[in-house]
Amino acid sequence: MDYYDQMRLKHLYLIPLLLTLNVNTPAQTIHETESGTQISALDSALFYQLLLGELNARSDEPASAFSLILDAARQTNDPALFKRAVYIALQARSGESALIAAKAWSQAIPHSKEANRYVLQVLLGLNRTAEALDPLKRDITLTSSKEQSDAIWLIPGLFERSSDRVLAATTVQKALASFLTNTNLGPTAWATIGRMWLHADVKPAALKAATSGLGMSPRAEHPALLALSLLNSDVPAAQELVQKHLPYARPEFRMAYVKVLLNAKHESDAKTQLDTLQKQSPDYPDTWLINGALAMQDGQIQAAQQQLQRYLELTEPNTHTTALGSYARGRTQALFSLAQIAQQSKDFKQADAWLQRIDTPEDAMRAQIRRAILVAQQGQLEAALTMIQNVPALTTDDLQLQQSAQIQLLKDDKQYTRARALLQTQLTQDPENLDLVYDLAMLQEKLGDIDDMERLLRRLINTKPDDPHAYNALGYSLADRGLRLPEAITLITKALELKPNDPFITDSLAWAEFRSGNLDRALKLLQTAFKDKPDAEIAAHLGEVLWTLNRQMEAQDIWREGLKLNPSNETLINTLTRLKVVL
Repeated sequence: MDYYDQMRLKHLYLIPLLLTLNVNTPAQTIHETESGTQISALDSALFYQLLLGELNARSDEPASAFSLILDAARQTNDPALFKRAVYIALQARSGESALIAAKAWSQAIPHSKEANRYVLQVLLGLNRTAEALDPLKRDITLTSSKEQSDAIWLIPGLFERSSDRVLAATTVQKALASFLTNTNLGPTAWATIGRMWLHADVKPAALKAATSGLGMSPRAEHPALLALSLLNSDVPAAQELVQKHLPYARPEFRMAYVKVLLNAKHESDAKTQLDTLQKQSPDYPDTWLINGALAMQDGQIQAAQQQLQRYLELTEPNTHTTALGSYARGRTQALFSLAQIAQQSKDFKQADAWLQRIDTPEDAMRAQIRRAILVAQQGQLEAALTMIQNVPALTTDDLQLQQSAQIQLLKDDKQYTRARALLQTQLTQDPENLDLVYDLAMLQEKLGDIDDMERLLRRLINTKPDDPHAYNALGYSLADRGLRLPEAITLITKALELKPNDPFITDSLAWAEFRSGNLDRALKLLQTAFKDKPDAEIAAHLGEVLWTLNRQMEAQDIWREGLKLNPSNETLINTLTRLKVVL
């Protein structure tokens, strides 16, 4: 196709586009025919100008195109042409030209909210935050009264990319100054200002804004949400503000407060709020799910079952509450938890029934693996492995999970040689996967190949010197065998430096000290570790140290507690067998 043909096709393509523009020339451009049909009098000169402008835009001559289209827009005051000029400038990455066009549009049509919004957005895109003050004021003024509150609340999103956050907050505060005493809009205006100051990390100013907003109306949700954000940002003084709003809060707000409390590890306060919300809104599903999870965490199995089953009832499809889709993740979580409860009580049939109800595609692999674990626990390892192998792996993560689950089942059955073979195959497919290297090292340790275990762990230490796990694993393995104890203590101490106060690494250090004959030091470390993380393996070590110190009754109490935590823990069972202790 030659150049002439290309240009002819462009003309054929552009003409209908141009005819659709709502072009109004300064002269009378619209007249009616006898039949009443309106016809646009787009004169030939203007038509040619627009056509030439569009051809230039498509021929990589944006400067000429911009000038032609903007001139036509000024002649006609047509919003579509002004917008086209802005678009051409933005496509050419000329923010200044886009600003010229947007300002010309706003001056030509002063009451156009769209034109003013373009000016505002281009200014913010150019990072000219201070100049955004007047356009921001106009943006709110040009918004209908019914939509002003929402428009004000959305302002922080406009300034997300501002490099000077303090200037952005100051600009917004000036823009909203006239609304701060408005009974209807004042609380939202204060909350928006507070969000800007919080984004600028000026928490005292944000707290002051939240206080002012809730002072105008404790019922207002926007300043209460700001207070909640402050509380989540470690501003304790916001607690009183949140409490002030709670009597008027919607369930969604109170639930958000519960999540903040849980993140701050204030579980008792969170439970109080959950109980209150459950009484006020008994059909609000999320309270039952979180209460069930907390009850399960505390070992209150019957209460957990009741809460989780009630959650499933409330989120059942086609009930009056909501469609299943919005609660799909929660339902999956509840079903997995109920299956875990049944599995722990050896009710394998019921556990499998819960797992079979999980029907989300992304959870199919996890559910089938859990079902396979149930089968393996009933002595049918090969059937369990086949179940896992038969699930289609939809993603790379699914494939890795599938392989890891088979290896874990073999390890649980103490078939370490088969597990190693699978793991080596997996590592061949993904040789740079350091997690697989670590797992192989731990398998070699189980198989008694200490030299290869150390080689693999040394490789990890050299590759990831800031990762504490390899240091800890190597140090613990040496200490457990009574080998090179000073070096073992050095390795574990390094791990603890990299991950301070970790209870499992502290347990390793205590065991190395115990093996070195430092009983008092070992006891102190283990007591700290067990307090921070009640765990069966830590209980096994703590009990043995107490037993060695002739504190047999205390040792037995700790071991009993460990058995309650995990009655099948291998380390604990081996300890009791070796010491010939019957509880």
